[in-house]
Amino acid sequence: MTILKSLLAGVCATLAVANPLPAPEADQLQSRQFITDSNELMAGPCKDVTLIFTRGSAEIGNMGLVIGPQLCQALKAQISPNRVACQGVEGQYVGLIKPNFLDYNTDPKSIQTAKTTIEEAASKCPNTQIVAGGYSQGSAVIDYAVQELNSDTRNKLKGVVLFGFTRNKQDHGQIPGYPQDKVKVYCAPGDVVCDGILVITPSHQVYGVNAGDAADFLARQVNLPQ
Repeated sequence: MTILKSLLAGVCATLAVANPLPAPEADQLQSRQFITDSNELMAGPCKDVTLIFTRGSAEIGNMGLVIGPQLCQALKAQISPNRVACQGVEGQYVGLIKPNFLDYNTDPKSIQTAKTTIEEAASKCPNTQIVAGGYSQGSAVIDYAVQELNSDTRNKLKGVVLFGFTRNKQDHGQIPGYPQDKVKVYCAPGDVVCDGILVITPSHQVYGVNAGDAADFLARQVNLPQ
């Protein structure tokens, strides 16, 4: 119970930091900078690359604030805004806190939702190259969703980036059954969730600084025609 209270307090602190009560001008600037919802796969045309992203617990939108929007923007800058579609995982994944304490560090409905979203990208856009990312609980969701993909869909998944990976210790810094060289894990110094301790520290909130490096890694995993 103490750990749960610590996690809840940490999440609340994260939201307080990420979502202060700004002046109207600052609020408008933040809205321009960070789009916390992205449905470009579901609502838009197929693109050469599709990013599927799962946000962390209690984050807003379907992309969150800590790293999702930044990763989307950086990948578009790295490849081309016209060639990348970003899609946040939503539906039955609502980012509740309690599932973090289950055996999978998330729940089966959330895993199924991410798996279905990846499968939707593969079926709706058969020529797209899929990449994926997850933060905090979202990293566990993506971890297990990838493991449950059939071989054809898994082969279309070119690379995965995981931030504040809550399964890092248990899965030895990789996704079981998926090529290790296609996965990059980001664990900030002092982020103890990467050591299997579900307590939120300030280090768990800094992954926006890794957006450029992660986008570069994903861009190198895809093979795009000129």
